[in-house]
Amino acid sequence: MRDITWEDPFCAEGSACFRLGTDPEGNAYIAIAGAEDAYLTDSRDALRTMILDIKAGKADHLL
Repeated sequence: MRDITWEDPFCAEGSACFRLGTDPEGNAYIAIAGAEDAYLTDSRDALRTMILDIKAGKADHLL
């Protein structure tokens, strides 16, 4: 069992809520709230890069 610390869910109106988490080993996790056992994982650096890229508009074409 991993020791994941989950943040509060990020929810949009009428859609699924996502949760971000980290562990003491430097890994980052993304899951749908309520389904935290089925997570996507990578390094904290990868999560940081993804968040910065989204904030910079690199995923706007998906909206």
